[in-house]
Amino acid sequence: MKGRKFSERIGKSEIKTEIQLDYIDDDLRNSLWNVVIQYINEPLRDTGYLSNSKYKRFIQSLWFNHFKETLDKIPSVTTLIRKEIRSRFFSWNYLELYDFIDFIVRANNLPFKIERFANDCNYVLKRELSGYRFVNLELAPITDEVQIAGIEDAINQSTNNGFVGVNLHLTNALNKLSDRQNPDYRNSIKESISAVESICQQITGDNKAELGKAIKKIKKTLPIHGALEQGFIKLYGYTSDGDGIRHAMMEEDNLDQEDALYMLVSCSSFASYLMVKWNKLNK
Repeated sequence: MKGRKFSERIGKSEIKTEIQLDYIDDDLRNSLWNVVIQYINEPLRDTGYLSNSKYKRFIQSLWFNHFKETLDKIPSVTTLIRKEIRSRFFSWNYLELYDFIDFIVRANNLPFKIERFANDCNYVLKRELSGYRFVNLELAPITDEVQIAGIEDAINQSTNNGFVGVNLHLTNALNKLSDRQNPDYRNSIKESISAVESICQQITGDNKAELGKAIKKIKKTLPIHGALEQGFIKLYGYTSDGDGIRHAMMEEDNLDQEDALYMLVSCSSFASYLMVKWNKLNK
């Protein structure tokens, strides 16, 4: 189902990010299996017996080094090997599954280019919003629980503290980033920075102030470190430069999921920081 529930869109129920960090849903599992089919299981179909297969060394290594089972448990017929790999794949938890595809990438006895397999996995991992990618052939997290919790905390804080604009913009940014069918990274970034602009405008009481001007006004009331101030002014400048996020809105750009995620995490953290500062001042 595309999009989010009505109660989530209006900020009446807790928003959960869809980035898959400590689990794998059916879409991601099935998609990764389809990659494994292309590179491992389908090529095994044509050989009949493992002894005739160019995958023999890999399968033996898989049983010996990864499964850590005796080699005489390997079926001699490749049809049975394919069924065994499939059965295990769909019984594994997310860590076991990632261990398996990581083992494939680290193998040095496969008759295809490992880079192609890793790239195809990355396509799936990105599309299904996994929190992991192959980076230089190393499976690594691209985000962590602290970052995800930061996004959720900022959205929930904005609901509880009356920052309606912040809630709306962060929720929209998350929705546009998390849309698996048609992710909109450009407008996700725009919504993220607009969340910070919104809280600055609300705190200063100037609904027309751009972020740079609003932060300077806030400094008169809230103690903000100069480096932090300059960092967000420069970040705002990035969203307003010639690449056109706020200007020309060009059809083509080099924005990607990583850019949108970075902006969402950064803007969520800064919005939370300002909300805490504001609440302390008004106690």
